[in-house]
Amino acid sequence: MVVNAAEEAHIAKLLERFQYRNIELTKKDVVQALNAYRLQYKVESFVFNDGSSKMLFTLYGTIPVVYKNNTYYIPISIILMDTHPHNTPMCFVKPTPTMQIKVSMYVDHNGKIYLPYLHDWNPVQSDLLSLIQVMIVTFGEFPPVFSKSANQQAQQQRPNSIPYPTGNPMMPLPGGGPGAFNMPMPDMGGGAYPPMGNSGGPGYPPTSFLPNSGGYMPPSMQNSNSGTGTITEEHIKLSLVSAVVDKLRRLIIEKVNQCQAEIDTLNRTSQELQEGGKKIDHILAKLKREEQDLIRNIAILKSKEEDLANHWKHLRKWMESMWMKLLSQLLHCINSEL
Repeated sequence: MVVNAAEEAHIAKLLERFQYRNIELTKKDVVQALNAYRLQYKVESFVFNDGSSKMLFTLYGTIPVVYKNNTYYIPISIILMDTHPHNTPMCFVKPTPTMQIKVSMYVDHNGKIYLPYLHDWNPVQSDLLSLIQVMIVTFGEFPPVFSKSANQQAQQQRPNSIPYPTGNPMMPLPGGGPGAFNMPMPDMGGGAYPPMGNSGGPGYPPTSFLPNSGGYMPPSMQNSNSGTGTITEEHIKLSLVSAVVDKLRRLIIEKVNQCQAEIDTLNRTSQELQEGGKKIDHILAKLKREEQDLIRNIAILKSKEEDLANHWKHLRKWMESMWMKLLSQLLHCINSEL
């Protein structure tokens, strides 16, 4: 969207209303991102891990990601702290109902985005436009979402239905604009049923990019179909076993990826805690040095105070002696005149 002067004024009023500390810097950063990408903005309540909540300015919408020479639109949201740009923004992938998060070292199972750019956020050099560009490049190599297969969607609508093996899950079609998330139905492999929906574009990457991530037709069934065309109970059993094995494989892969992402997150947290511990140790050492300097200065001041007291004592004695001499001379003069 192109932000005009009235829109800029509205953004500034929102930031002022919700007590953002750096209104001009934040507005400039937001406007720059809105002018470059098809994003919108709003102010919504964000709940932190400790249970507290705060109304925060949020950018949301889709960003174009090029994967294998095709453009896909990935839904994201960027939440700005009220101290922006001095604190790192929080970024999330926001999958639609037909999408599923692909856990990786850059996205956890909740959709939260982890990037080196965010970890090394610099209030002076970092900005939202560069952050989005880093997301686009990163997601082009590690897609953060994939489309749910027809089998998964059918299970959500009919929980009691029996799963059947399907092809690899497909992602949204490119070129549909930021709001387009059309998803072609996967090909079953036998060619008996044509794909439903819009099949004019390429599919998105298969789950986890691992082999055998989709279902397959047992060889015995293929041979039988090419001969008599009769499907026996044994064929159905093999098909169901294949579906169960395939589903378990996908669940295991997803769980492994999720655990790996959580381990990476914990490692990053541990590293941040270690860095924080080093900073605290440095501060404590500095305070210790300052305490020693303070004790030394207090001792010096006490010594100076004692010296001043001694000098004052001697000065008083000298002044008393001088007064006595002066008084004696004065009395002598008076007596001599009399």
